Amino acid sequence: MTPRGRLFLLPAPIGEGDPRHVLSPEVIETFRSLRHFVVESERSAERLLSRILEPSALEGIELGVLNEHTDPRTVPYLLKPALEGRDMGILSEAGCPCVADPGADLVAEAHRRGVRVLALPGPSSILQALMASGFSGQRFHFLGYLPAKPEERRAALARLDREAARDGGTRIFIETPYRNNAVLTDALEALHPDTRFCAALGLDGSAEHVYSMDIRAWRSAGIRLGKEPAVFLLAPKADRRTLTGRPSDAAAPPPGYRETSQKSGRRGSLRASRGDSRRPQETPGA
Repeated sequence: MTPRGRLFLLPAPIGEGDPRHVLSPEVIETFRSLRHFVVESERSAERLLSRILEPSALEGIELGVLNEHTDPRTVPYLLKPALEGRDMGILSEAGCPCVADPGADLVAEAHRRGVRVLALPGPSSILQALMASGFSGQRFHFLGYLPAKPEERRAALARLDREAARDGGTRIFIETPYRNNAVLTDALEALHPDTRFCAALGLDGSAEHVYSMDIRAWRSAGIRLGKEPAVFLLAPKADRRTLTGRPSDAAAPPPGYRETSQKSGRRGSLRASRGDSRRPQETPGA
């Protein structure tokens, strides 16, 4: 039996940055070691590869296309290089492949055929938006696209609002850029005034902007989102309490906090209020 090749899941930049600076050296080296790729768009893949590979290496590259128009019956054929013992890669138009794109079908087929799958780390608009939102990352749900019809989208938003209020989790979804303002309009109508809503626009690009506030503030802000690629998040009303149970805007420092003298040039620090003063306080459940 011919040894199987490997399937590498290759990240792509989500903004305008040079991939040689945005992606890790390991990822760049993996790109340069491969000659077979499955891509979502030939045009965007060729543009990315031309910025990573030497011109002479581009001549021997083979691209297979896997997108929403691909006949599912052809997916096994796209694995042919790996089944013949050659390493190959899959990449999306932007960010990490196989999340909200058809690449997951190829990965599932690779597992069925005994092809080793290796996911390489890289940019993710979903995680970057979550990081920048200020919402809980302890529990979150990525939902892909909401319904395109306004009435169905408003119903979906209202349902997500109720679910988030019950479980305290964050909901994340995406939309085509030309519907950004329609999504915002529906959110302002469907969501509770205390619900927090975030629009992360143009991440990793020159037009990057993250708006994050409760719906009450959104309604008075008069913001228009434009047509940059966006990730949307909603979360229940913020719990404004610290570990001590005080409101977060209280001026009192946490227990065990001691100011050092200005003469020492050191900042205040958290120390155990009892026992060994060198041991930091432990946070239950961390």
